[in-house]
Amino acid sequence: MSPDDLALARAAVTAMRDELQAYPKPGLVSPVDSGAHADMDFELMCRSAESLLQPFASLAAAGRAAASFEQALVPLGIEAESGMLAVTRGVNTHRGAIFSLGLIVAAIARAQSVTAIPSPAAVRAALRDTWGVALDAHAARGDETSHGGLVRRRTGRDGARREAARAFPSVFETGLPTYRDARAAGLDDNAASVHSLFALMSTLDDTTVLYRGGLEAGSFVRQSAADFLAAGGCHRSDWFGRAEALHRAFVARNLSAGGCADLLACTLLVSRCCSDA
Repeated sequence: MSPDDLALARAAVTAMRDELQAYPKPGLVSPVDSGAHADMDFELMCRSAESLLQPFASLAAAGRAAASFEQALVPLGIEAESGMLAVTRGVNTHRGAIFSLGLIVAAIARAQSVTAIPSPAAVRAALRDTWGVALDAHAARGDETSHGGLVRRRTGRDGARREAARAFPSVFETGLPTYRDARAAGLDDNAASVHSLFALMSTLDDTTVLYRGGLEAGSFVRQSAADFLAAGGCHRSDWFGRAEALHRAFVARNLSAGGCADLLACTLLVSRCCSDA
């Protein structure tokens, strides 16, 4: 395992920590409160994120070597999940992040084998070219025992597996440009992160939301986020109070866009490890 693999793993954990620090995020865990999550809090989430340092380094090494998705990446992901659950005493804090962020880590490492600071397009191409066929098969096969599988049966909506098979359009086409535009416009990292989260929420069918509240909840989340953005989002001087009011509304409905939070962490990682090209 190289220093580059460890550095990339640390960047991934930092991106997770930065997502956790952001506030107000409707329904999500932050340093302020636990949102709509009765079984977890900020400190637990931080310990969970830190437990993934070595697993992410292993995934980076496997990605750099273009190792098999089924024979290398999947077993490493299962091992990472087992370690996480040991730290959290069985609470599912970051199962989705292990899948999404783990694949992004592997793809960045693969792209770094060609260029030290790759472009986002190069990372996406590495993901498609190296594991695209396997990810398509993984999405088609599904897992009917998971939250995503249950949501698919109930609503016909796909989740993280289909997002990965499409090379994470939510990250590269929504989250990343929104985050970089927000930073370029002068927003600080917290405001830019929250603004990007709302952009993701406005476009994504988040399976965590659908699992908790069905299609009606999905529509409520997307419309609430779209309305927030249409009114100026975090570019307005009163954005914080408006986002905090939505946070309270989500908690009252027991809703949390956990999938979007994972994709925000992916967005932050890509933004900080890749060139502006």
